Amino acid sequence: MALRTRIFGRLLKLTETGIEEVADLPAHRAKRAKLQRSAIGGLIFGRPDPAASVDEIVLGTGERALVHRPKDAIGPLPCVVNFHGGGWVQGNPEQSAWLASRIAVRNRVVVVSPAYRLAPEAPFPAGVDDARDSLAWVVEHAGDLGIDPQRLAVMGDSAGGNLAAVVSLLARDAGGPSIRAQVLIYPGVEMYDRWPSEDRNADAPVLTSANMRAFARLYLGDAYGTEDFRASPIRATSHADLPKAFILTAEQDPLLDNGSRYRDALVEAGVPVRYVEYDGAIHGFMSLPGVVPVSGRALDDIVDFLREVL
Repeated sequence: MALRTRIFGRLLKLTETGIEEVADLPAHRAKRAKLQRSAIGGLIFGRPDPAASVDEIVLGTGERALVHRPKDAIGPLPCVVNFHGGGWVQGNPEQSAWLASRIAVRNRVVVVSPAYRLAPEAPFPAGVDDARDSLAWVVEHAGDLGIDPQRLAVMGDSAGGNLAAVVSLLARDAGGPSIRAQVLIYPGVEMYDRWPSEDRNADAPVLTSANMRAFARLYLGDAYGTEDFRASPIRATSHADLPKAFILTAEQDPLLDNGSRYRDALVEAGVPVRYVEYDGAIHGFMSLPGVVPVSGRALDDIVDFLREVL
């Protein structure tokens, strides 16, 4: 417990200033990446499942992606396209490796974790465009990747959950690709409205209310104020005919109500939804298995859900 407390303290030291106070965002990203690669980072963020192989590829977007699959995989496998979090301004595919590799092994699937352009250098809708195009590229190159494009799911945490929800809407409206399921892990689905969980957890670890507001302004840039559903998927005109969803939220997260209200919007539209709020969990807990043990139970829940739909 003492070691876990020290590790968590190290993580908070990196995040407690709040991104709104970080003048040099590239330096902040570099510090996070350095922590990920360190020994203590391996304890915080977890290590990839040794039964999974990982390859780095370059997508048609020009961005890279990590591809996790079972080492003994044979034949076309289902595919999960996973979008990383980071408030649309930071983060990378490596931070999802603990989760992505375990899903690959336990569900016998290929998990593709693409990078996407980050704000403020590339503001909205650059991240959305990259997410949409990377999903299309994966389907187009299904044979090369060894996947079955008819058994496809999307997944993402936080900002990545936003992108997973948005590409599900875009795919529905475009008539494809056909997505069987969306796994939305403490997603951000609304850019402006302030809901009770944000006040209740305004100064929570890892993500604060001030962080949330700064991320939205940095991401949207000159588009701040737009009601475009590609920014706030809860504002879509209709949520009918979307893929079955599993929405995970954390009790001590300012984004909790984003997830619960999106659940309500999907259920009202007739979309099957599984929803779990994890007691005592904080924002980002699925990227922090070394310090938030409930991440193991949430992983089990995601594996069970994907087994049913894929």
